[in-house]
Amino acid sequence: MRRRSDSVAGPVLLFVALGVVVLLLVGITGVLVLRRVAAQQALEVARQDNARATYVIGRALTDDLLKEESHAVAAQVAVEQAVFSAILLPGSPYVHARLIDADGVVRYSDDFDQIGMTAPLDEVGRQVLATGETEIVENAVANEDGTPLTVVSARVATPNGTPLLLQVEQQVGSVSSDEEDFLATFAPVLVVALVALALLLFPLAYVLARRVQHADRDRERLLQRALDSSDRERRRLAGDLHDGPVQDLAGLSMQLAAQAELTEEPRAREALSNSADAVRESVRVLRSAIVEVYPPNLRQSGLGPALSDLTARLRTEGLEVNLRTDATSFGPDVDELLYRACQEGLRNVIAHADAEHVDVQVRRLGRSAALIVSDDGVGIDRAAINGDDHLGLRILGELVDDAGGSLSLRPGDAGGAVLRVEVPA
Repeated sequence: MRRRSDSVAGPVLLFVALGVVVLLLVGITGVLVLRRVAAQQALEVARQDNARATYVIGRALTDDLLKEESHAVAAQVAVEQAVFSAILLPGSPYVHARLIDADGVVRYSDDFDQIGMTAPLDEVGRQVLATGETEIVENAVANEDGTPLTVVSARVATPNGTPLLLQVEQQVGSVSSDEEDFLATFAPVLVVALVALALLLFPLAYVLARRVQHADRDRERLLQRALDSSDRERRRLAGDLHDGPVQDLAGLSMQLAAQAELTEEPRAREALSNSADAVRESVRVLRSAIVEVYPPNLRQSGLGPALSDLTARLRTEGLEVNLRTDATSFGPDVDELLYRACQEGLRNVIAHADAEHVDVQVRRLGRSAALIVSDDGVGIDRAAINGDDHLGLRILGELVDDAGGSLSLRPGDAGGAVLRVEVPA
């Protein structure tokens, strides 16, 4: 019996390839997630910085800031000190800060020319004053040199409760820098985790493949042992039948035939002749049964004659048999497997098909050998195939699979069933 390839290289390489693809997908997804988390983290840092600035500026606010410009100078100076101590620090990403009331009047700006100017609040400004939530708008305005700025808007209030809009403009690159710092911190962790997972999975895949390989070998060994035991028992039974009842009946048939020749009384002669014929028919049936129980030596007789002996029994069952073979031998292993397949197919025809005609073909198809057993019986009962009555067919399928071949059982074009076995030869 031929074995399929014992190499685990193919399955392991396939697992490695799939593992690499999965790891790449996980890595790419992880980087995208990290980038999104980093962006959110950078914005959260901006919010926290703005919250600290809001607290410092809020403590510096006085109601005088809302008076006419000439009376608000002292209040503006106090805010100016808070702004430059909490926001516009040297080296900080913040470039401008201003306070605007609900009417759009600029009550303070680090650019003194803007103080007192009036402009309607945009949607974001009105929402911040209404809800008190901090809003961050990237690329909202441009700096003097044309570089985009991010505007962080928050609500502060004077001691008498008048809400003011605090807008702080900062460089866009500062948020991106925080994002890159976050990625630089956690991306290596992701890469190391994926590499560690790969180093763990690939040896594990090899170990599992080896275990599956060993399990297949054990299964094949047990199956071969069972087949060998069956062959020994069949050989013993066939030998007992051949050396015992067959020889005895053959001798009896010759004695009856001889006695019929010596008997002069017509009725007795006819009875003895009929008895001799019946015994000879029994001997022929027994010999066919011996062939069924234990096949002939295929190396000596060849596949064609062995199949001819095997199909001869069907004629005694009232079946019309047509046997066609393209080759006398495909090699010992293939011949034995095809013989077993034909034996199992014919056994199922006799037991289940209720057929009148059976066609057996053996062909050479390139580098393969094919056996086709077709009948004109009742067809295939798919539910019954999985039962105990078809255990031999399932075992045959495993043998064919182990030999690298294929087995199929399908309905015939004109009814009945077609069993096809194809194996490398």
